[in-house]
Amino acid sequence: MAPGASAATDVSAVADALQKSPVYVDPAAGTTLTSADVDELEKTIKDANKPVMVAVLPADVPKQDLFTNLRTKTGIVGVYGIRLGDAFDARADSSVMSRDAVHNVTTSVQGEPVKRQLDDFVDSALRTARGTAPSSWGVDDGDGGVPVGALVGVGGVLVVGGAGAYALVRRNRRRREEEQRAALEKLRVVVDEDITAFGEELDRLDFHPAEAGADDAMRADYERALDAYEKAKQYMGAAERPEDVRGVTQAVEDGRFSLALLAARREGRPLPERRAPCFFDPRHGPSVEDAEWTPPGGAARQVPVCAADATRLRDGEEPMVRTVDAGSGERRPYYDAGPVYGPWAGGYFGGGMLPGLLVGTVLGSMMASPAYAADYSSGYGDFGPGAGYEGGDYSGADFDSSGFGDFGGGGDFGGGGGGGGDFGGGF
Repeated sequence: MAPGASAATDVSAVADALQKSPVYVDPAAGTTLTSADVDELEKTIKDANKPVMVAVLPADVPKQDLFTNLRTKTGIVGVYGIRLGDAFDARADSSVMSRDAVHNVTTSVQGEPVKRQLDDFVDSALRTARGTAPSSWGVDDGDGGVPVGALVGVGGVLVVGGAGAYALVRRNRRRREEEQRAALEKLRVVVDEDITAFGEELDRLDFHPAEAGADDAMRADYERALDAYEKAKQYMGAAERPEDVRGVTQAVEDGRFSLALLAARREGRPLPERRAPCFFDPRHGPSVEDAEWTPPGGAARQVPVCAADATRLRDGEEPMVRTVDAGSGERRPYYDAGPVYGPWAGGYFGGGMLPGLLVGTVLGSMMASPAYAADYSSGYGDFGPGAGYEGGDYSGADFDSSGFGDFGGGGDFGGGGGGGGDFGGGF
């Protein structure tokens, strides 16, 4: 069993253990895991320097709100896998792992023996999870947040090449930081345009909470739209890296949908369904249908479009595409303007939609490359909710627990339902 472990059906005790080490096995769980098995699992996680945690608990531990309570008491932004008796499920902060990824990883290990299940879960989670391990685990990520593996490599270079090689590494790091700052400034122009356009939509709506005919539902829509506008400005003001922009465009899109609901209520129309924004320019608002579109030199695909662009496509005309700075003053469609616009698009078209929309475009090709993942984080724009917390950070109780609380989203623990609600929200 885990060194020093004692019976703990108390969530606080489990949380305390996970704050110190990524693996906790309750002695009362009655598993076949040996101390060597646990040590090996801990070493695997710590060597990867990723915020992945595993707890093995007795079957009689109450399921209700276990993930929520454990995440609240642990306070660590990361991936949480729990084996409860013979059942297994997982949750994750969306800044670390997407809902779909949690579901797929959890489903893939259902029914396996305990050691194999935990090994397979950890291996898969480590390949997908973003962020670094919390400092409380004693994992040294080195100067300036450089991964342990990178520091080991630097140490070898120093032995062979001396201080000159180390200076080269530091110079490359500074150059990358400068490139990231330049990319963020380029994104700032586009995002500021989006926020301004959203603010103008709020003004044109000319809604007053006390106006005749206004009801509580309308006022709630309006309040959500105002909150989204303020949140977008705050997120952009706090952005330090390109991937932080995703949270901004997510907030803008949430606000636009709230405005669409409010407009429908005021006009007595059926409420619109929640759809992705118009692919050609998210400022056009929520899409109303999917239409076939073929980029130059690419294959046909279905993309979400607004009513105006749907009409243009049916008439054989070009849609009104959002153009951005592609360098040297040239303006091109955002999907052909370079990799920096990935985080911006990811906020609008998250949840696994973006790869299919961008396949065959310049942006899609770049985002699929390892170089893009190194510069802007992995995945097609899945850069987290923009709330300022990354894997391994300590957020305490500051996370969105709505949408989950019991295992599997409805008590169906172990059914492959992991991701029924993620710690970061946003989906």
